[in-house]
Amino acid sequence: MSFSYYGELCTVVYDLSKKTGQSIGGDLEYYQDRLKDCKGRILEAMAGSGRVLVPLLEAGLQVDGVDYSVEMLASCRQRCDERGLVTELYESNLQQLDLPHRYEAIIIPGGSFLLIENRDESLLALKNLYTHLDPGGRIILDLFLPDNNFSCGQYSGTSTFNLPDGDIITMEDKLVEADLYNQYKISYIKYEKWHNGALIQTELQRFALRWYGVEEFKLILENIGFSDVIVSADYNYGEAPSNGKQNYVYEAIKPIEA
Repeated sequence: MSFSYYGELCTVVYDLSKKTGQSIGGDLEYYQDRLKDCKGRILEAMAGSGRVLVPLLEAGLQVDGVDYSVEMLASCRQRCDERGLVTELYESNLQQLDLPHRYEAIIIPGGSFLLIENRDESLLALKNLYTHLDPGGRIILDLFLPDNNFSCGQYSGTSTFNLPDGDIITMEDKLVEADLYNQYKISYIKYEKWHNGALIQTELQRFALRWYGVEEFKLILENIGFSDVIVSADYNYGEAPSNGKQNYVYEAIKPIEA
């Protein structure tokens, strides 16, 4: 058993729990509304298997996707092919991003930006995204704060996923490190695949989460060079955040003179 980054079993569970076009707390509708007037290219960074990308394509928008996981990209490509949708998908992490296009908008839904564990790498990722925007282009991404469970211990909370062929995948997670001062936590997530009661495959994922204060991240965007930063709560554009249990959506502009 080895550690994986969105490997095969993780991707299967992701696809089952985050179906194509599934809205999480209203996020899909929010991105659709904010992007509906785009005429140029859109990039979904950390696109996963296409939960958001596919419906945006179906709405007639020109959307590319980039993700670090080969398995996730393969799932996304299959979903697009099944629907006859044309897109350009790229395998890359955001720290090394170097795509042939520039974009009218770049989005990161689902809080995925928090998965960049190292702070310096997260800043480099934002700088690269800034470079890939057209002058006047927008970045839109959402973040959240972690729950208040910081007790490290044993695997707990088994989830079961039934596959179409009758096999089963079980998933357990264990918090192994939490650092409030440096604003990150690390969990191990264990996936086990069962066939007729026999264990046939195991996968272990190291899952890191780095979070940011609401005003802190706004300042980060401004220091990168973004302007006109709007922070909205729970996918209600312009509604100011009021508590730590909300999702926070950031929208910022790359100045035209940049």
